Amino acid sequence: MNATDLDTLMHDTARDAVDVARQEFDIALDYSKESVARVDDILLGFLDRYRDQALEDSAVFTLCNVFGAYVGEVFRNHFGGDWHYDKSNPDAPHVLLEIGNRSYAFAGICYERLVNDSDVSVNAYFLHAASQHSQ
Repeated sequence: MNATDLDTLMHDTARDAVDVARQEFDIALDYSKESVARVDDILLGFLDRYRDQALEDSAVFTLCNVFGAYVGEVFRNHFGGDWHYDKSNPDAPHVLLEIGNRSYAFAGICYERLVNDSDVSVNAYFLHAASQHSQ
């Protein structure tokens, strides 16, 4: 997948997150830095509303990638960066946002919150990443 195709895919996927948040939870995601905190609530909302289905492999994959794309696009809009499709582990390829010498796994932090530890905060991860690139 070339960089342009990946950028388009992530942009479109982030737009899907906006639509899902509005349709499922009546929550507005507006690409502001402040809106990232709402992603924390949305992920836990899926657990509350769809407990059995939310933790199925395909649902986890979709939710984490959709909302990870949204958080990444918010980051890109405010701080820059480029999407990178990492195939270093052929069994588990993933998308990272790279800026300078750093990379951020926004889908990965969504996974941590959704599956492993509901106290993990997507917003805290975003704010930490932002603090590395604020002027």
